[in-house]
Parts: sequence; C-alpha cells; structure tokens
Amino acid sequence: MNIKDYIAEYPDFPKQGINFKDISPLLASSEALKYVCEALAEKLVGADKIVALDARGFIFAPMISQILGIPWIMARKKWKLPGETQSISYDLEYGSNTIEIQAWAICKWEKIALVDDLLATGGTAMAAIRLIEQLWWTLYHAAFVISLDDDFLLWQQARKDLTAYSHSSLVSYTD
Repeated sequence: MNIKDYIAEYPDFPKQGINFKDISPLLASSEALKYVCEALAEKLVGADKIVALDARGFIFAPMISQILGIPWIMARKKWKLPGETQSISYDLEYGSNTIEIQAWAICKWEKIALVDDLLATGGTAMAAIRLIEQLWWTLYHAAFVISLDDDFLLWQQARKDLTAYSHSSLVSYTD
C-alpha cells in the first residue's frame, strides 16, 4: 500500500509557504489506518510501553497498543492531565510549550516507544524523549507516520539531536 496516496497536501496552509500534510484521508480508510498501525507496530516490537504525543499520536497508539499487547500513555500539553504529573518545558520557533505525563505511569528502566503522526522540526519529539529519560525510562524507538525532511528542518537542533536515537517514519517528504 502506498501511504502517500492517503495523505492530502494543502499548499499555503495554515500560512504562506507551508505545504500541509493532512492525514484525514488515511483516517477515513479503515484499510489504510490498519496498514499504518501494523507497520508502526512492527517497528516497536520489544517496547514495554508506548508514549503517544498530543494529539494525533493518540489516534495511532490505541491500535498499536492492541497489536503489541502493551499499554500506552498520553504525553499531553500542560494542564490537560489530572493528578500528579511529570513535565518538561521546551522552546519552539515561536515560543515555548510544556508536555506532561501522569506520574502513576512511571516505572524505572522501561523501554518506551514514542508515537506521533508527523516529524518536522523535532522539538516536541525531543522534549518527549528528554522527559522519558528524566523519568528513568529508555527510549526504545520513536516512530512517525510522516517525516518532513527538507534541509531547513534537518538542520534544526532538535532534528540533529534526534539522530542519536532510534527513530523511523513510514513516509518521507522533501518539498
């Protein structure tokens, strides 16, 4: 199956110069969604838990969790999770953000798979990896549906940092 057939592109959305990759057609096809989840799961065999990034990582994590028979945990934006949380703040091109994981989900030395739909600058992925390491977990593998691999993005510090970790994507784009 060619996954790119199920990804729509919208030039100049949400602003001029951005070629937005829309996974909505992929989600609308049960066959394509199943294929993508199975392909991601293959890359994550051997992990103890999945950490899914807010919010589109949440779409894929439950099915991957079922396929692998392992739990998944939400890494959410600040103030979105109840109870005690562990958090990390990170800088973005246009400001800063914070992601959190519920404290009860933490067990030392577990092998963690990270799942999200898109890898661009790598800022959120690297923040999640640093949070995983801060919690005494080990990043097993980070898996993305789409990787945007323009030279500009590959030279971002977070993308450079990501090269030290096992990671992959199902499809790659260079515009």
